[in-house]
Amino acid sequence: VQLQASGGGLVQVGGSLRLSCTASGFTLGHSAIGWFRQAPGKEREGVSCISTSTGSTYYTNSVKGRFTISTDSAKNTVYLQMNSLKPEDTAVYYCAADPGYVDQGLSDIGVVCYYGSDMEYWGKGTQVTVSS
Repeated sequence: VQLQASGGGLVQVGGSLRLSCTASGFTLGHSAIGWFRQAPGKEREGVSCISTSTGSTYYTNSVKGRFTISTDSAKNTVYLQMNSLKPEDTAVYYCAADPGYVDQGLSDIGVVCYYGSDMEYWGKGTQVTVSS
């Protein structure tokens, strides 16, 4: 299983980036997959995740209304569209997945994303830098 993330870069405040994460070794159907980030000196944070079986999504409060997670099953890829970027979005962004995820409903994907501990596979990070 591999997760290949790409799309990071340097962008000005208010700009946009789209992160991509292509999975190999498993199909996205019936999995939990999403994005986490870690800024220097800060703990890892669950940014956004999706339960591919139900389409349920989770966004951390600070990105709601600005970021959108989506999947392309044909490409076995998950995307994170990031708009209206702020300096505080600067971090290394990681893609992670749990191929064996069973959605328990009741915002379960939120719990999975918040803690991140159930994510079995992690990709290498991609740096996002937002300059002011």
